[in-house]
Amino acid sequence: MRAAVLYGVGDVRLENVPDAHLIEPTDALVTVSRACICGSDLWPYKLMQPGEPPRRMGHEAIGVVEAVGSSVRTLKAGDVVVMPFAYSDGTCAFCHEGLHTSCIHGGFFGTVELPGAQAEALRIPLADGTLFVLPVGEDDALMASLLTLSDVMGTGHHAARAAKVARGKTVAVIGDGAVGLCGVIAARCLGAERIMILGHHPDRIALAKGFGATDVVSERGESAVERVRALTGGLGVHSVLECVGTEEAMRTAIGIARAGGAIGRVGVPHYEAIPGSEPAFYNNLTVAGGPAPVRAYIQELFPDVLEGKIEPGRVFDRVIGLDDVPDGYRAMNEREAIKVMLKP
Repeated sequence: MRAAVLYGVGDVRLENVPDAHLIEPTDALVTVSRACICGSDLWPYKLMQPGEPPRRMGHEAIGVVEAVGSSVRTLKAGDVVVMPFAYSDGTCAFCHEGLHTSCIHGGFFGTVELPGAQAEALRIPLADGTLFVLPVGEDDALMASLLTLSDVMGTGHHAARAAKVARGKTVAVIGDGAVGLCGVIAARCLGAERIMILGHHPDRIALAKGFGATDVVSERGESAVERVRALTGGLGVHSVLECVGTEEAMRTAIGIARAGGAIGRVGVPHYEAIPGSEPAFYNNLTVAGGPAPVRAYIQELFPDVLEGKIEPGRVFDRVIGLDDVPDGYRAMNEREAIKVMLKP
């Protein structure tokens, strides 16, 4: 079968690899019908170190179950399923607490240890606890929005939850990528009165406004802090969704948060220590977040997608086949595309 393999900085290739197959009795074999490239895939694409082993990329997918192991009880061949970016058993203490990304038997797709979903097929460990069966056909018109439940919509929602977004609150979203845009959707659904998007790409800003953003802050760094403070009478915002992961983004988040406010960080941090800890301390800020337990959120978000209340699939602005994966990475890295969907 074919799969995307990252070899080094800027070097992702489509290759023939051994066919995916069942290994453990708790596995499912899924034929991938939709996958995508994530903003977090761009970090190794830009920063992979010499000597690191190649990895098969991708951690977001919808597909059709082809076969299941002898211990799988909730899935059968022919089921259309969404695959969260992390696999989990659904039975451990953390899964019962809704924190599937900390499952004691779980892990993440698209790592050196486990092949990724930018491929024609994929083995799913712990299938009963990982996969979510969709009551739709594999070519349903809602497929793009349902695909976002594998990561970006759930991650944006996690940021909003961690930032304590609530009715009547003022919210700022740092980052105009797919996660930030989905964070705007989440903030609106949770009742935020005012939603500021911090970004500067016109196509993304237009989409953010369509999703419910009320204000646009195109400045960066200290200028962005000054702008948000000016828009809030000097007080800052109640909730900040930090969807980038850089030190500058976190400094901005701390700088624009209102005293007693909360920051939900879901951008994979590319810094060793959280910057701005002193002002965060003296302003009584809550800093929370991490890898989103999207498996726990699918049940909550799924009805809104089915009913058309939210349309997170609009973040996909390019659809390609597997043959064009290298160009898909290039387009996202050069900000020519917001999010690229793959149709194997």
